Amino acid sequence: MARAQDAPAAKRPDRAKHHVFAIDKFRTESGAVLPQARVVYGTYGRLNAARDNAILLPSHYLADHHGYQWLIGPGKALDTTKVFLVATELFGNGHSSSPSNTLEPFHGPRFPVMTIRDNMATVHQLLAQDLKITHLRAIIGFSMGAQQAFQWVVSYPAFADRIVATSGTAKTYPHGVVRLEGQIAALTADAAFKDGDYTTPPTKGIEAFATVWTAWLYSQEWWRLELWRADAKPGTTFEQVLHEYRTNFIPGADANDLILQVRTWERHDVGGTPGFGGDVQKALRSIKTPILYMPSETDLYFPLTDARYEAAFIPGVVLKPIPSLWGHTAGAAPNPADARFLNDNIRSFLAPKRR
Repeated sequence: MARAQDAPAAKRPDRAKHHVFAIDKFRTESGAVLPQARVVYGTYGRLNAARDNAILLPSHYLADHHGYQWLIGPGKALDTTKVFLVATELFGNGHSSSPSNTLEPFHGPRFPVMTIRDNMATVHQLLAQDLKITHLRAIIGFSMGAQQAFQWVVSYPAFADRIVATSGTAKTYPHGVVRLEGQIAALTADAAFKDGDYTTPPTKGIEAFATVWTAWLYSQEWWRLELWRADAKPGTTFEQVLHEYRTNFIPGADANDLILQVRTWERHDVGGTPGFGGDVQKALRSIKTPILYMPSETDLYFPLTDARYEAAFIPGVVLKPIPSLWGHTAGAAPNPADARFLNDNIRSFLAPKRR
């Protein structure tokens, strides 16, 4: 049984309306059954009478449904006077069902690992039951949102007309797993972590986690050229910048939530989709939906080489690397130049093709 709880409507079409969709007795891919799985999501604009103007925006790591503001609104690629946007939040972000907000026997470290396919399955049900949407104009995803976009087009080949993936791949390759495991090791080394049953937040562990994360977030050139100064107050020092990243990485983030979404990230592989026998190349070759694939040229999380490897197997893919020094973040428009590049290319890709 699924049901939704809605908040009052947003006053402007480029502002989100908040929703919660609940599924009772949700069976995960691992076999665990949650008494109730809750998915938080936001909607922008209006769904038309034909229900064919919807675009899905699946969230990225620990983000909420406001993570795509760089694409939404006047002068941007997504005009909410014309399209209806559904922005969903991943399990483990602290709002949707997460280790931190779920009761026993699934509280904290006992919360089951959720896969990208688990997240996609709940959103598929959300769209069909809560919004009565059976087809999407597009799916646009950054980072873990890109992972979800790739999974959608493999699991449901005809569900969307277009796919846009920025700074994210169809599989997490071994080097990415090693990086993520290093972050988990840094967090769990804090004695206060207590195998996930902490009574006070393992602050030192979270700070160690954040420091490792930050080292990979931007390119080496970004740090050498001190591009952080673009948003810093005059007189800010490198030491102050690093301290801010270490101590204010994701304000209020729960340690078990951080780990849960890392596990989701690590396990992503479209080759694991039923029918493909673990063969990522076979899964990629099955894609028929047009894809705009936009890796960052300097991404250390999802390297350009991984994107080029995958693109070689995707029929008709448009591979458009983002020429940026902003590393992984380039896929979410961290500066005006990247914002223009992303919005211009995504707008053109989504535009109806003239005959």
